[in-house]
Amino acid sequence: MVKLRLKKFGKKREASYRIVAIKSRARRDGRPLEELGFYNPRTNETRLNIPSIVARLQQGAQPSDTVRAILEKAKVFEQINV
Repeated sequence: MVKLRLKKFGKKREASYRIVAIKSRARRDGRPLEELGFYNPRTNETRLNIPSIVARLQQGAQPSDTVRAILEKAKVFEQINV
């Protein structure tokens, strides 16, 4: 199964995250199938590749709880039902 989840990168105590599509059995920082966005919790900055995210969700990818909250805030789920 493919999951949408966060991949950690950056320095200790200054981590940032990439939103990636990855196999559910793969490790957290393993090689992703596709990088779909960026999230920085310190500045609350978010950059999303919305068409790719919508395509992955329509193919059956399951977002993690944190990624689901980020996508709901960006109103990505409203574009799937259209």
